[in-house]
Amino acid sequence: MTSKKNNEHIEPEKSPETQPVVQDDIVSESSEETKAEASKPEEPQTKPQTTSEENELIAKAEKQGKRGVKFGAIAIAISIIFSGGIAFQMQQKNAEYSAQIAALQSQLENTQSAVSKDLQTVKQETIQEASQAVQKTQVVQAQQEKSIQSLQLAVADVKGRRPNDWLLAEADYLVKLAGRKLFLEHDAVSATKLMESADQRIAALNDPSLVSLRQSMANDITKLRTIPLIDRDGLVLRLTSLQQQVDTLPLANAILPEAQEQKKEVVSGDINDWQTNLMTSLKDFSGNFITFRSRDGDVVPLLSPEQHFYLRENIKGKLETAIRAVYKEQGDIYTAALETANEWSTAYLNQDNNSVIEFEKAIKQLSEQNITVKYPVKLESQSSLSDVIRDRLRREVTTMTSKEEK
Repeated sequence: MTSKKNNEHIEPEKSPETQPVVQDDIVSESSEETKAEASKPEEPQTKPQTTSEENELIAKAEKQGKRGVKFGAIAIAISIIFSGGIAFQMQQKNAEYSAQIAALQSQLENTQSAVSKDLQTVKQETIQEASQAVQKTQVVQAQQEKSIQSLQLAVADVKGRRPNDWLLAEADYLVKLAGRKLFLEHDAVSATKLMESADQRIAALNDPSLVSLRQSMANDITKLRTIPLIDRDGLVLRLTSLQQQVDTLPLANAILPEAQEQKKEVVSGDINDWQTNLMTSLKDFSGNFITFRSRDGDVVPLLSPEQHFYLRENIKGKLETAIRAVYKEQGDIYTAALETANEWSTAYLNQDNNSVIEFEKAIKQLSEQNITVKYPVKLESQSSLSDVIRDRLRREVTTMTSKEEK
């Protein structure tokens, strides 16, 4: 900042019109001073000194004024920069605050959505648990109702049982046992006997209302008697004996084609044929030691001992396959296994041996046996007998409940 004196000296620079006035004043003042000091002869050189000092002061004042202007401009620029920096910092802080606010808002929204999802899942789980609990209670209630009904039926069976009702229950047991024998064991003979015993129990009741039941039982007995009987045990025993016989069967030797018949040469009485007679005599003499026979055709070679073993085991394996097919009633597998065993026997066993001939004959007879049987799908009397027992128990329960109400 500048002082007042400097400002007074600066003013002439701003208004050039005032500069001559100031100079005139200064000149007048200097003239007056010169007039006043004229009486002083000792100081003749003071005027030029004062003017130079004033000029220096004016120059200094101008320099100081220019410096003040520069300082003021610098101060203004600094203040502007400072205020701009403050504004920039405030703007950045506002941006940071707005970003933080947006992040907090998004976090709040995410939290709200997560809470809502958790609430939905908890709600669904509770609903499912409640529904499961309701279903369990319903199932338990249904089971309890069934147990109550079964107890009522049992009580009715005990209270209202007739003296001959045990025959009906025994017949039901025999019919069920016949079904198991037929469908599981394929034992038609035992199933037929069991059905006949059940029919005898029903006949002992002497109840005219059971005529339809006896008719269905008679139909079942007729169907069972028409089933062809297969002696599976006999078939299996015969196949087992053939299996054991395989090791004793002789194998075929090398098969050679038949030798060609050669005409026997005779020595002639002609002297001119002495050469041929000599060769004939030599051949007859060598025939006692070495014999040559020519054969035309294919020769079947002998099997090695290892091949003998594999051949016998393969034949046994085919017979074992036939045994399993008998129990499973697989007719195609049974027939194919026996035919393969017969082919191997014909190709590699000695066909001139009686045991081999009987072995192959037995295999052919067994392969012609039918081991497949068509059984009935179900027993007609089984469902009819169950319906009769159920109807009787229902009648007894209704009579008991009607009596209790009265």
